Order: sequence, then C-alpha cells, then structure tokens
Amino acid sequence: MFRKIKRLFVIKTRFEAYLIIYALALGATARGSEYLVQWPGWEGKLLYLACTGAVFLAGAKILDCLKFEREHREAEELAIGEAVEG
Repeated sequence: MFRKIKRLFVIKTRFEAYLIIYALALGATARGSEYLVQWPGWEGKLLYLACTGAVFLAGAKILDCLKFEREHREAEELAIGEAVEG
C-alpha cells in the first residue's frame, strides 16, 4: 500500500519534471511579485530575480537527476544481462 503511495511522489518522466518545474516557476513569480510590492526598488527586483533563479537551479537539478537515474538503470540492466549470459 505504501509503495503505491510512494510512487505518486517519484518523478519518472521528463514530462512530469517539466510540469513540476512549471509549477515551481508559477509559485516563484507569484512570490517575486509580492516582493516587488513589499520592497519597491532594487531590493524587490533582486529578491524577484533570486526567486526565479532558484527555479532555474532546481529545474536543472531535477533534469540532471532524471538523466542520471536513467543511465544508472540502463547500466544495472546491462550488468544483469551480462551476468545471466555469463
């Protein structure tokens, strides 16, 4: 039962990753616009850029992790295939 629930929180495809990155970007821009209202001037703009920059960093990390997991899974399958044949 817990495995089925756990699988809901695992990013499996690039499409799912892009959806999550999009949601992060929406939240970051909403928070950044609040910063612009609370701190007008360069301080608000700097905080807005920090919010959006965090999304770029998180998105890159998510996509890198998906690539790493795919390569790791393929290497394991190759190793298992070689062990079965040998």
